[in-house]
Amino acid sequence: QEQLVESGGGLVQAGGSLRLSCVASGRTFSSVALGWFRQAPGKEREFVASITWNGGNTYYANSVRGRFTISRANVANTVILQMNSLKPEDTAVYYCNNLRTLYGGPYAYWGQGTQVTVSS
Repeated sequence: QEQLVESGGGLVQAGGSLRLSCVASGRTFSSVALGWFRQAPGKEREFVASITWNGGNTYYANSVRGRFTISRANVANTVILQMNSLKPEDTAVYYCNNLRTLYGGPYAYWGQGTQVTVSS
C-alpha cells in the first residue's frame, strides 16, 4: 500500500532554515523520481523540487533554486528538502509525491503534508 509521510515543518523567521523529510513506500518501484510540492492558502499546489530515485538528477522551481536543496537520504526511500534563506512567501503546506518523470506527473495519492510557516 502506498504511503507518503512528510515531516520537519515548523515556524521559522525569515532568513532561517528548515529540513523536510519524506518517506515514500509502496509505489517507488514504478516511479522515476520523487518531488516536493507546496500549497499556500487560496492558491494552487505548485511544484518545488524533484530528484530521481537514483539521485543522479535534480530539478527546481525558479522560485527556490539556489535556496533549497533536494537530496536522497541514506535511509531507504527517504528524500530530504533542505530549505535555506526562507521567505514569508515560502509559507505553505509541503507535500511529497512519486513522479512519473523528473519534471512532473505526480500520482493521485497525496500524504498529509507538513506545514511550513515563515514569519517576517
